[in-house]
Amino acid sequence: YIRPILFGSGARIGLSPADEYTLLIMVIPVGNYYKDGMSPVPAIVVEGFDRAAPQGVGDVKCAGNYAADLYPNQKMKSEGFPISLYLDARTHTKVEEFSTSNFFGITKDGTYVTPKSPAVLPSITNKSLMQLAESKGRKVERREVPITEVFDGAFTEVAACGTAVVLTPIASITKNGEEQLINKEVGPVCQELYDSLRAIQVGDEPDPFGGTWTVEV
Repeated sequence: YIRPILFGSGARIGLSPADEYTLLIMVIPVGNYYKDGMSPVPAIVVEGFDRAAPQGVGDVKCAGNYAADLYPNQKMKSEGFPISLYLDARTHTKVEEFSTSNFFGITKDGTYVTPKSPAVLPSITNKSLMQLAESKGRKVERREVPITEVFDGAFTEVAACGTAVVLTPIASITKNGEEQLINKEVGPVCQELYDSLRAIQVGDEPDPFGGTWTVEV
């Protein structure tokens, strides 16, 4: 697992851009995120808190984006929801992303749908999954996703996707006490995309997209 960190390290105490920066790259050996295979988890829509503003820094991987979620995340976990879903800060009607991961859903006709928003981090994992979905003949849509679409049963599969986990299947989504069941089992599309991406990452399958490199040690 490779994690770059860039922080201002110049000799400044005032509120201004640093004149010196330090780049750290942490390289951590890790095993599979799921020891016993993927298992769908229940999610809840966060009420009373916003992750990022429409014209803020939600599309940038900075520490502040995670800080805003720390309290709501712990609160939701104490209520039995291991993952939380944020709506847009302006209208609270459109899906944005999960606490630390992008959202994607699979429609009844097999289309891969992920939210389009200036406040959502452009996940490289999500981009990779979109490429894979297209390569397998699936239609891919990056567009606004009303939360009503989720509760109208438009998606047969929903998942949170990110670097460490690749994807986490969502069993259900709850909002204001109303639960929308998605899929209690790992859906076939999620399983196919997960298996394909992991196979490319570990070198079991060739990478047709040019995103991997062999590193000589």
